[in-house]
Amino acid sequence: MKRLFKCFAGIGLLIMILSFVMADHHINNNVGGNVKDFTLRNSNNKIISLSNFKNAKGFMIVFTCNHCPFAKLYTQRLNELNKKYAPLGVPLLAINSMDTLLYKEESFVQMRQRAKSEKFNFQYLQDGDQAVGKNFGAKHTPQAFVIWNVKGEWVIKYSGAIDDDGENPQKANSYISNAVKDLLSQRAVSLPETESFGCKIFYRR
Repeated sequence: MKRLFKCFAGIGLLIMILSFVMADHHINNNVGGNVKDFTLRNSNNKIISLSNFKNAKGFMIVFTCNHCPFAKLYTQRLNELNKKYAPLGVPLLAINSMDTLLYKEESFVQMRQRAKSEKFNFQYLQDGDQAVGKNFGAKHTPQAFVIWNVKGEWVIKYSGAIDDDGENPQKANSYISNAVKDLLSQRAVSLPETESFGCKIFYRR
């Protein structure tokens, strides 16, 4: 009986870990929806909003965090995306919506340390009350969105994974880059939704 109990306990723990690490396996349904402007503090303790970027045609929005192993794979790729597209009017904003009460490593202090040590060239923003994550419908990290200025409204044009290969950036097909290139060429995004995986964002309410 004790062995049976331990077996079930082990299975329960495994299920809990998998549900904690892996995101909901479904494609998002928010492409075409509008998102509101927001005001968040960046890792340099400055207040940032979409309206600060007067010449922005759109934004690459990536929900990420400090502790998620999968999100950690993308630091250099995010730097490269921002370096390439920010001068073209499409900057990258990284947003941390993780619950700081649940994860101590997601504190503002550790966000600052990571941004500095890994030499982020993009804005790393803290969504302390998780309102922006809810606004976008973000479910996990990393999760990418491309929003575009359509007659003064910010419209989601792409939602899903950053690319299709977390471990091998040289082999990866960059979904987010392809979406931005389509939009800059005034074309409809050829692949507006993909499935993404990562660490689940738990919302307090």
